[in-house]
Amino acid sequence: MLLFVVGILVVILGFAVGGFVKDNKAEVIGGPKGANLKWQKNPKQLVALVGVIIAAASCFAQVPTGHTGIVTTFGKVEDYTFEAGIHFKAPWNEIIKMDNRNQKGVQELSCFSSDIQEVTMIYTINYQIDKQNAQNIYKTIGINYYDTVIVPRVQEAVKAMTAKYDAENLVSSREELAIAIEDKLAETLAEYNIQLINTAIENIDFTDAFTTAVEEKQVAVQQKLKAESEAAAKIIAAQATADANKLLEESITEKILTQQLLEKWDGKYPTVMGDSNMMFDLSTLISE
Repeated sequence: MLLFVVGILVVILGFAVGGFVKDNKAEVIGGPKGANLKWQKNPKQLVALVGVIIAAASCFAQVPTGHTGIVTTFGKVEDYTFEAGIHFKAPWNEIIKMDNRNQKGVQELSCFSSDIQEVTMIYTINYQIDKQNAQNIYKTIGINYYDTVIVPRVQEAVKAMTAKYDAENLVSSREELAIAIEDKLAETLAEYNIQLINTAIENIDFTDAFTTAVEEKQVAVQQKLKAESEAAAKIIAAQATADANKLLEESITEKILTQQLLEKWDGKYPTVMGDSNMMFDLSTLISE
């Protein structure tokens, strides 16, 4: 609108100053000489031409690729939009260009787990506006919809979902947490005609004191598991030895012992010492 007004003023100025001059030779009936104005060619008429060009230019608008043109008339949002390209418009129409491409936002958030442990998280979001409802976004939110809607909704979703997990389970449940946050955020942003493409938890961090406590607990658990494993191994070994001995005892019979004795006997009977220091060979007695 301003451009159109400037163009009209330039046209008027060009015609008024450059197009008309006094003609002292002209005579006007009933009037003195020199009172008549006569149009003549003058380089200053170019000023008027420039004004016409400026005014005409205000009737065209260009919407860049990846944007949607919101049409307003004296501040009132029209119910139609312009796609990318050059469009004819009324001089009093203003075109607001809104980015409808895939956009990325990164937030560093501080929240708390269910056991009141402070959690620092870097959260990224990829989103885009609904082109068909771009004028509604501008009408209800404005062009700064990222700071107005997306930032607080991301904080709300992340804090609400993180509070459902204790600190120790947050890392192991990271994928589950990411899905829960994304589902809640997608539903919320859809109410504002903003489409959620994808999200990601880039990093999860805890306080130094909590991290140290977790590390010490893990070391203690590992040492306990090692001791229990060694004790179990000793019990198993002792049981195996006892079972082997029992099996051996059960397998040794009187017949087996006699057989083993005969296999080791050299065929000689022992010499027996009797009363009065008498010695005799047991084999001779057996033979008799």
